[in-house]
Amino acid sequence: MLLSFRFANHRSFRDEHQLNLTPVYGDGAEPDEPAPQAVQVVGIFGANASGKSNCLGALAYMRHMVVESDRAVEPGVGLSREPFRLDPEVATQPSRYVVDLLLGGFRHTYGFTIDDDRVLEEWLYHYPLGRRRRVFERDGDVFNWGEESGRRSDLEQIAGITAPTALFLSTVARFGQSRPQPDPANPQPLHDTYRWFYLTGQRTDPTSGLSALVRIGQSDTEEVRRLVVDLLQAADVGIVDVVIASDSADDQAVWSDLPARRLSDRLKKAVAAIRPSPRVQFAHRGPHGTALLDLQDQSTGTRQLLTLGLHAAAMLRSGTTMLIDEIDASLHPILTAKLISLFRSPAANPLGGQLIFTSHDAALLGTLDAEEILRRDEIWFVEKDDEGASSLYPLTDFKPRKEGENRQRRYLNGNYGAIPNLSTGLFEQALATRGGSDDTPAG
Repeated sequence: MLLSFRFANHRSFRDEHQLNLTPVYGDGAEPDEPAPQAVQVVGIFGANASGKSNCLGALAYMRHMVVESDRAVEPGVGLSREPFRLDPEVATQPSRYVVDLLLGGFRHTYGFTIDDDRVLEEWLYHYPLGRRRRVFERDGDVFNWGEESGRRSDLEQIAGITAPTALFLSTVARFGQSRPQPDPANPQPLHDTYRWFYLTGQRTDPTSGLSALVRIGQSDTEEVRRLVVDLLQAADVGIVDVVIASDSADDQAVWSDLPARRLSDRLKKAVAAIRPSPRVQFAHRGPHGTALLDLQDQSTGTRQLLTLGLHAAAMLRSGTTMLIDEIDASLHPILTAKLISLFRSPAANPLGGQLIFTSHDAALLGTLDAEEILRRDEIWFVEKDDEGASSLYPLTDFKPRKEGENRQRRYLNGNYGAIPNLSTGLFEQALATRGGSDDTPAG
């Protein structure tokens, strides 16, 4: 679970900013339940080109470095980063990324500082008894280990082969002994932290999502298939079912005759690669019953809805963080509200998955069925100043009105900032000038 994210010198963000997911009001739990340690939904609002996407992009970049830096960067080439380039002096300064996580019931703090050439600093702390314990600290090529780091000799060997452009966390995950699931009785801060980054992700295309749907276990397949069907039916796109077609009887006989137990691992992989994949089709209502259509026959909006539905299912099943940039480009506000409610529901989200999204849609600041779509401590804004630098700030910086507040109206009226500074006169003048040039007859 993500508790906070701090970053500095990333694209339009010049100074350090923090996205703090700690609840402010403690109203996210039922009376007989403990208050949550982090909100499970965050919506980031702002004008076009204000930096909303850059905020999510900073976290995505941090994930990329953790998961890929040990193999994605060639020695001697340096690092590919995106600092604040509007100020040449700031562009040469380091970039910094830090997360606070709740893993296995304990807080972890992980971060690193980089420049164009190498990793300058990297560190990981955890708090098993409420007090900070060092796992490791890195200053250039110098490493310092904590008492609970594990076998120090093994870590020193991995540190010795960690490239200047690679993160130690990325390298140790590649060469260390990672575990598929965290074990609260035997915490391993290095691997548990890496696993959080690995599972955190952004939406993928529906083709890969559907391929994953037919590869997982039969019971899991039915659970995910049912969730996707419910989402499509709620969206009223005309789809009444999702059908996973098996191989033909002849094909099944051919593949079942293969002595799978006698095949080598390499040959098993080769057989799996050439075996026809199950076919996923969509049952649509028609005048004479239902008709089965393929993915390519679906509308762009339906494919986008499938993308989010499959990805949300994966995030809810793993209990990690889902990042969606411009969620309003894919979903109607009512569907977005329903997606938000899934992440708030203990039944649908027992592992505490989180949703962080950006949007222009002020309707998400309002209510649906007399219920707030987003609570005050789940709403953040991004605004860009006259020097091109973005700022990130929460709605909780503004005092609510005693008799209640219409957040949607106040936002559109500019009470919270983070709206376009549109010059209607210049806009009309630009269009009029263009129109005049087009209507001028040739001489």
